[in-house]
Amino acid sequence: MKEEPEISSRISVLVVDDSAFMRTALARMISSDPDLQVLGTAFDGAEALERIATLNPDVVTLDVEMPRLGGLQTLRRIMSESPRPVIMVSGTTVNNAAITSQALGAGAFDCVAKQLSTQSLDISHIRLELISKIKAAAQSAHSRSASRVPRKPPQKAAVGGATFPLTAESVRPAIVGVGISTGGPKALEEILPLFPQDLSVPVLIVQHMPPGFTAPFAQRLNALCAVQVRQATQGEIVYPGVVYLAPSGIHMTVERSTAWRTVICLTSHPQNYPHTPSVDVMMQSVAVAFQNLAMGVIMTGMGSDGAMGMKAIRQAGGLTVGQDEASCAVYGMPRVCADLGILQRVMPLSEIPRYILHTIRRDRSA
Repeated sequence: MKEEPEISSRISVLVVDDSAFMRTALARMISSDPDLQVLGTAFDGAEALERIATLNPDVVTLDVEMPRLGGLQTLRRIMSESPRPVIMVSGTTVNNAAITSQALGAGAFDCVAKQLSTQSLDISHIRLELISKIKAAAQSAHSRSASRVPRKPPQKAAVGGATFPLTAESVRPAIVGVGISTGGPKALEEILPLFPQDLSVPVLIVQHMPPGFTAPFAQRLNALCAVQVRQATQGEIVYPGVVYLAPSGIHMTVERSTAWRTVICLTSHPQNYPHTPSVDVMMQSVAVAFQNLAMGVIMTGMGSDGAMGMKAIRQAGGLTVGQDEASCAVYGMPRVCADLGILQRVMPLSEIPRYILHTIRRDRSA
């Protein structure tokens, strides 16, 4: 049959949800893409484990709240018994957001929020996001073994005191802006604990997440890190050694009234950006406020958000760093910046914290 090679080359998906309506809606959305196929569905975690054993799907979409075996418990079983990419499909309640944050820490690839309107699923909102994340998850699984092979990347710094060659990088940054999306939760959990408690600069992060999810995620990161990590609030003063995570659904910018006083501003404007919060909006404000004292870091994620912000930092004389392709879950946002020629450094995820520490400390060790 002519169809067999086509089917075997598709990304196979198992849909797990205790709602028959949701199972049908999600399966239809996934099946609408010619590169994806739904192998089956399951109504709870126990059935999901059985189906994974028999169907061996490439990717699993997993509900958070289910009878018998809940989403978090099911995820942990999947990761220990038959690891594969899992995307949490979660409601936007406070409890679901908190569980989803734990799931990201337990190995889930990413999350998608259910957007319910009366009795129906808002398919126009969730469909493209769900499909793109399934594809990214499958691609990440294929490249995972290669990305974990030890290698000698360019401009690598050894642990404990090796230096990076300096070019035009002569000014110590006073702030770091980070833009990140798909694959970001895992990446942030890997690098933020590497910063010391006495970090001498503030860090601003825009991580694309559904509304309501950033607060529990910030709390989780804070529990893992020596530095303080918190969801940013309107009007708060920015301090060194604190990591500020932009809240979902609103832009985060900074205003610098004096050399010693920088304030966070949360705003719904501008409204013509595909992402809110936007990496571009945050980084452009950092470039304006800090000029050549700014550092921009663009990391794993789909799309092009952050390219204009990174360009603004580069044009202001600041430093621009991009995560390399091999260590990205999705090499989208860094690729756009690399193609535009605005990155001064490209390095693996594991080297980014050390490079940041190197640049903010180098004048002391020179």
